[in-house]
Amino acid sequence: MIEKRALIRVRDVMKTDYGSIDGVATVADALKLMKTLKTAVLLVNKRDDTDEYGMINCGDIARHVLAKDRAPDRVNVYEIMSKPVISVHPDMDIRYCSRLFAEYNLVRAPVLENNQIVGIISPNSLVLDGLFQIC
Repeated sequence: MIEKRALIRVRDVMKTDYGSIDGVATVADALKLMKTLKTAVLLVNKRDDTDEYGMINCGDIARHVLAKDRAPDRVNVYEIMSKPVISVHPDMDIRYCSRLFAEYNLVRAPVLENNQIVGIISPNSLVLDGLFQIC
């Protein structure tokens, strides 16, 4: 007899609280917001409907600002962010999402529904929250 596994979707384990910032903000602004929100990742808002979302994390800041001895208040987020970012759909099975993370070495991904961010997903959420529901 084949055992039927519970289907856990991204929406079941995604975080709906995430930080976002405009690309024209400075890295100093991003750092202040990261500290306030206690996060290492911010999503970068679209400029308009034809644009794509971006992402900035502490690794970007370390590589492109700190290591190059640039002033955080003189560097804009859009200069160092990753864009476009790989996104996932809230109805995706977490097993496929986990494969996507492994294949592309992702740290976070925005969850998009109707081209709008509804949450953010990380490997921690997939494993700790997703597998916890199975066990």
